[in-house]
Amino acid sequence: MHTPRFGIPEPLANRMTMAEQHEYLRDAFPRRRVLRGGAATAGAAAVALGGAGCAGATASKPSPAADARPATPKVDGKLVAPFGRHLALGAEPTTQMRVSWQVPFAVRKPYLRIGPRPTELTRKVEAEVRHLHTPSLGEKLPAVDQYYLHAAVDGLNPGTTYYYGVGHEGYDPADPRHFTSLGTFRTAPKRPEKFVFTAFGDQGVSYDALANDQLILGQNPSFHLHAGDICYADDTGHGEKSDLYDARVWDTFLAQTDSVAASVPWMVTTGNHDMEAWYSPDGYGGQLARWSLPDNGPDPRKAPGIYSFVYGGVGVVALDANDVSYEITANKGYTGGDQTRWLDRRLKQLRERSDIDFLVVFFHHCAYSTTSSHASDGGVRDEWVPLFEKHQVDLVINGHNHVYERTDAIRGGKVARKVPVGGSADAVRDGIVYVTAGGAGADLYEFPVPDSYEGHVKDLDEVKSYHWTKDGAKNKDTVEWSRVRYTGFSFLAVEVEPGTDPRLSVTALAESGERVDHFEVTRSRRR
Repeated sequence: MHTPRFGIPEPLANRMTMAEQHEYLRDAFPRRRVLRGGAATAGAAAVALGGAGCAGATASKPSPAADARPATPKVDGKLVAPFGRHLALGAEPTTQMRVSWQVPFAVRKPYLRIGPRPTELTRKVEAEVRHLHTPSLGEKLPAVDQYYLHAAVDGLNPGTTYYYGVGHEGYDPADPRHFTSLGTFRTAPKRPEKFVFTAFGDQGVSYDALANDQLILGQNPSFHLHAGDICYADDTGHGEKSDLYDARVWDTFLAQTDSVAASVPWMVTTGNHDMEAWYSPDGYGGQLARWSLPDNGPDPRKAPGIYSFVYGGVGVVALDANDVSYEITANKGYTGGDQTRWLDRRLKQLRERSDIDFLVVFFHHCAYSTTSSHASDGGVRDEWVPLFEKHQVDLVINGHNHVYERTDAIRGGKVARKVPVGGSADAVRDGIVYVTAGGAGADLYEFPVPDSYEGHVKDLDEVKSYHWTKDGAKNKDTVEWSRVRYTGFSFLAVEVEPGTDPRLSVTALAESGERVDHFEVTRSRRR
């Protein structure tokens, strides 16, 4: 009697490559599964999937700071191994995927191989090179050259799993020696079906960030939303050239994230720490070099973190709150109002579509939060909250404050319906629930009042807080909408159920796997 290896009979497993074991397990454990809350379950799922996971990327063109011309290779290509893979959905997730990765040295003729099985990578797609040069920033920070590669894959079949490998002249991913480096992804289904997506903000490089990544992998999400402050290469976050900045942190971050971002699209937007002032007029040249996101925003060459996509009955909109923030003003107004006008149009277009049940918006700075560090941004409230209510957005996800906090259903800045742990809300009848999911891995913040979460509920009638005003001041608030507060590393997992009674089942999981909050968002049919 042979002991199965993660569900594969040992005699069979001994004859299979890691990629072939991955394919076997993909068939044995279908993508649609219920949420798993326990750390042990999440860890087992991560192992069962062969270490594959979430991904993120963009389809924007490089800025002037990102040189698209290939540099002259100085190292034999067979000695250069790709790393830091990260996927992103295209603007049409049923037929498009964007695959991005990094190499430590310049290479010749980079490309992607893709196919239906690990032994049939029959399609070859040429990759674009985006060479990012960072000048020396002080005696301890030498000049850095980084090479980011991007392949746009179109014409895919909906609801289909693909295998892929990335390579270049001298390094062929179809070579059996490199089979263990193959990745997989699945395109969006043609018709809505049950699926899971995950979300957080403020990640960085840490053991806690890595632990959250692996727990996310255990949810088997169809995509992941990253609400900004991605890696903290800019440690100061003011968006100015005086900030403390080390471009090499990105190498560590992308290597850390590869275990998930190589298989699940990693959809990012821009936080204040992502305004890297050494690149381009607005500091987004680095973002444009590293990510390939949907290019359907108001100006993808200038604002890479503004875009939208539709996946299985959910319209998702990514915004750049640096454009409207009253707190951190380095990029305030940089789109000249184009982003807000685009948001109004795009939400209207999405809400009018009969195939979309829910609208989810994510961005960095909080509309509603009570931490002692950043609290709420009045610029977001003034510019965007009225549009969210006008178009009946169902869920808003933020980062910026390094905690988990969740509001009641809010309309007009006030509680329209209390939503306790396990409660529900309908944006049409009750108002919008706002979630701060900023516990991805960066150092945690504090609340001015005790935590209150599942199993440790300490409801308060009011919380003393503040919001940032147009003149950069802190205006004191007494709020009633702070319903759940958790000071710990965490992330969101959202199960989407379409049909005649559509719902979003939203769960907040701690780094331990413990559930700290859950609630439902429903959608009444009258609009």
